[in-house]
Amino acid sequence: MLVAPSLLAADFLHLDADLRMLNAHADWIHLDVMDGTFVPNISFGFSVIDALKGKAAIPMDAHLMVVHPERWFERLAADGVSYVSFHQEEAGRRTGPNIDAIHALGMKAGVAVNPDIPVQKLFPYIGRADFFLIMSVFAGFGGQKFIYESLDRIAILKAEMERLGAVVPIEVDGGISMSNASALKDSGADVLVAGSSVFSSPDPAATISALRGV
Repeated sequence: MLVAPSLLAADFLHLDADLRMLNAHADWIHLDVMDGTFVPNISFGFSVIDALKGKAAIPMDAHLMVVHPERWFERLAADGVSYVSFHQEEAGRRTGPNIDAIHALGMKAGVAVNPDIPVQKLFPYIGRADFFLIMSVFAGFGGQKFIYESLDRIAILKAEMERLGAVVPIEVDGGISMSNASALKDSGADVLVAGSSVFSSPDPAATISALRGV
């Protein structure tokens, strides 16, 4: 199991210290990018991501909760981001071209869906996307409670990938903690995005290790 702590939950007054902790202990650095349009909130933008360039020793994973995510692919590639996911419900018919555009820039492409979107909407992109992102809360807000129906959605997606012989990682984002990590692993999750459960922990490094070891 890989752990991708969400930088959005870090202490922005001590971001350098948190980045050193992530570099030493995490697998990926998850970047929640919100535009205030696709989701109600605004998070951080390229002033933060630019500052991470050359300082992130582990892969950066950008989750674009924005309209027209394709506008930002080149900038993310220039900043050294390795993984980029965008929402199928926003992209619609642009989903396939977006995957191709991300690949052309040398990054891995992920397709995300919110909890109210049928997971079957991801099926056409099996064999094209490098990973899928299942939201286990609604995109745009931190600290939400985990939606347990997400476990069935993960299992359905994993089974379809296995049926087609095209299994790629499933990333899960939202409300993740030690209380549900084992169930997520059993359902087929491969990458856990953990924000509050890591950065609110008395020992974030130990929490990352515990999540990874479930």
